[in-house]
Amino acid sequence: MGSEQLGAAGAGAAPDRGPFFTLAEVAKRNSSREAWLVIHGRVYDVGRFLDEHPGGEEVLLEQAGRDATESFEDVGHSTDAKEMLKQYFIGEVHPCDRQNEGSKDPNTTSSSQSSFWSTWLIPIFGALVIGLMYRYYMLDGKSS
Repeated sequence: MGSEQLGAAGAGAAPDRGPFFTLAEVAKRNSSREAWLVIHGRVYDVGRFLDEHPGGEEVLLEQAGRDATESFEDVGHSTDAKEMLKQYFIGEVHPCDRQNEGSKDPNTTSSSQSSFWSTWLIPIFGALVIGLMYRYYMLDGKSS
């Protein structure tokens, strides 16, 4: 660990949470040697995972050095992938940068999950009702 990392870790360390890093510090780590990501306010060093990532290292390098929460959630990672993330955890985003960062709390329901109802279920239900109405009126029309 370099002295810069130790300084950042020592100054803002919190018990059971890890050191704090500013978004500016994370932004410096955007190469294949050091690839840091912010996901849900937590900082991960995914440099050693680059070769193993199923989507290829380019995907991670594209997000390296910034908040990748939205991209991570949009892909729809499995619970195993989310569990694997823990081994790359190195710290938290500094509280001063939390307000500026656009990541969501991982404990809240994501809008993509709640939009399932409006995206799929309501249109399917509507099509079913229209289909039944059409069938009813077509059968009614033939009998009269």
